[in-house]
Amino acid sequence: MVPTLDAVIHNYKRLGEIDDKGCRGARYSVRVPDTPSPSLPADAQALLKLAAQSMFETLAHTAMGTLVVDRQHRIVWISEGYKRFLPALGHAEDDFVGRRVEEVVPNTLMAHVIDSGQPMLVDLLTNQAGTFLVSRLPLRDERGTVIGALGMVLLDHPETTMQPLITKFSRLQRELDDARQQLAAQRRPKFTVASFIGASPQAMEVKRQARRVAQTDSTVLLLGETGTGKELLAHAIHAASGRAARPFVGVNIAAVPDSLLEAEFFGVAPGAYTGAERKGRDGKFKLADGGTLFLDEIGDMPLALQAKLLRVLQEQEVEPLGSNAVQRVDVRIIAATSRDLPAMVAEGGFRADLYYRLNVLPVRLPALRERMADLEALVEALADDVARRSGLPHKSLEPDALALLAAHRWPGNIRELRNVLEQATLMTDDMTLSARHFRGMLPMAAEAAVVPPAIEAAAGPPGVPAAKPKSLPEAIAELECRAIREALAATGGNKLAASRLLGISRATLYEKLPHLSSS
Repeated sequence: MVPTLDAVIHNYKRLGEIDDKGCRGARYSVRVPDTPSPSLPADAQALLKLAAQSMFETLAHTAMGTLVVDRQHRIVWISEGYKRFLPALGHAEDDFVGRRVEEVVPNTLMAHVIDSGQPMLVDLLTNQAGTFLVSRLPLRDERGTVIGALGMVLLDHPETTMQPLITKFSRLQRELDDARQQLAAQRRPKFTVASFIGASPQAMEVKRQARRVAQTDSTVLLLGETGTGKELLAHAIHAASGRAARPFVGVNIAAVPDSLLEAEFFGVAPGAYTGAERKGRDGKFKLADGGTLFLDEIGDMPLALQAKLLRVLQEQEVEPLGSNAVQRVDVRIIAATSRDLPAMVAEGGFRADLYYRLNVLPVRLPALRERMADLEALVEALADDVARRSGLPHKSLEPDALALLAAHRWPGNIRELRNVLEQATLMTDDMTLSARHFRGMLPMAAEAAVVPPAIEAAAGPPGVPAAKPKSLPEAIAELECRAIREALAATGGNKLAASRLLGISRATLYEKLPHLSSS
């Protein structure tokens, strides 16, 4: 009985006469037994060459179609079998030579095989012509340089002969599509310009600037104290821009350790370091490609990384960790900080060239104490949000509660205001919140001698005995009447415009109008 080739190689591996390297074409020869087949070559390299030739001939004869492309991805030859797929792809039989393979065969990965030099022995290709089981191999010259690629259609209807594999492929494709949809939903903008609550002149100016900068692709720098709504405005600018359908990716620089920031921004190549993911990981710039990248707390970025960020902003290119390949990205940057960047530049804590690159379209967000005219509208919106998230009924505020809130300085701005409202809402069953519900949370405001302008006017000049002070509800009512009269005068009696100017609803304005005649 003549032993098989596998038996010969296995036998001599066991005896130590040949190893794996020898089988791959090294200088060792195979010493065959006394009864080898005389038709087999006597050395491993010739055996492998024969096997490769036989395998290729088998594939060539069994393949449904074959095509060859050159180094520039251009088609140079298509077999007669492959030509029958062209009409379904919208091409005539003579309308393919010299064209790029991506233009002729949708969804093909032949270009990837040429660029990477890695074969794809078995893959599924789906396009208008159907689903195909394909194989793709790089073609190399004598020096090993990739000069083209060979593609073969092994089966043109794998769904009939490979039903289990196709079923699994379809299920994985559906799961991938679902995951992409969920990820896309997470990266859509959550807010619009209308989400920035307020009708004060300061708030209206912020909205005007947001709409204006949204029409460009230039870098935006949002400046303002913590809690003023910088992230909300970043979402709003993206939502109003031409990139609204593309990803919005945000990263809080202060929340990421310095040692991980570079990988977070630029990504990691496969196996770049011990513990790195085998498939690599995209950075935030790559994830935001085509969309907007929001860099919150940019003032906390380490100096070493500032130079790399500056290069990305200038060149629109990123280089993942552990990779020599440069990736082009198209990203619009919106940066935000609560720190004084010019002062940091003067002290050497922030690069001047990066500051100028970021400070193209600066937008300053006012502190809450600078737009107290919006307090009532903000309280109404935040109370609605607290009620929705907690599942409790909406709770309204008494005038004395609003007066107490207006007396506070709000160093934490809108974030602090929301926290105070949420505490007061959850700590009582009362449906209406008065000043007593907030005094424990705002002791400084309760003790502050902040007198409304109407009461200051009634008090008269120093040294003159003051008239009997008005009660707080009376003083608030007088202030409301004066504000409504001024708003109506400013808008020429237009009640809708007056309500917007006052930051209240038109219905609320109509409720307060009868009190004007009695005051």
